[in-house]
Amino acid sequence: MATANSKGWFNLEAAGGVIPDTQFFEGDSAFSFLGLTRTQRLYGFIGCLAIGFVLSLLGSIFLFLGSLTSFALLYALGTIIALIGTGFLIGFFKQVKMMFKPVRVVATIIFLASIGLIFVGAFVIRSDILCIIFVIIEYLAYTWYTLSYIPYARTAILKVFGL
Repeated sequence: MATANSKGWFNLEAAGGVIPDTQFFEGDSAFSFLGLTRTQRLYGFIGCLAIGFVLSLLGSIFLFLGSLTSFALLYALGTIIALIGTGFLIGFFKQVKMMFKPVRVVATIIFLASIGLIFVGAFVIRSDILCIIFVIIEYLAYTWYTLSYIPYARTAILKVFGL
């Protein structure tokens, strides 16, 4: 049975509302000058993630309505706000360092490039189809990037697909 002081996955109720130290709460965050508690930083992260998701979803709706400009702006803003949320947890510099570790560098580059390519597809080429393709690539790259933080998750996914 896990205790409130254990590392890894945690239950806020079992921890008495106190977030235990984990790799994602070590050191100062980018927002440490605000004097936020760990719980407030977690709420900031969740808030940014939710706002980013809603903006990206709204942007996607505009894509299917044929408004490439609205799509590109809302979708990119949503993605950026979701990434900013990470600063509440671990800070921007640590996040960038972690993103470019050898195990994640390819997924990171594809993820960031696909965000740029969404703008190219929307503003330069003006192609709905390319925008959809770049969004799919972005989500796949982000999923692969995220799985790199979960031990053996990538291996399990590859086995599921027989690769």
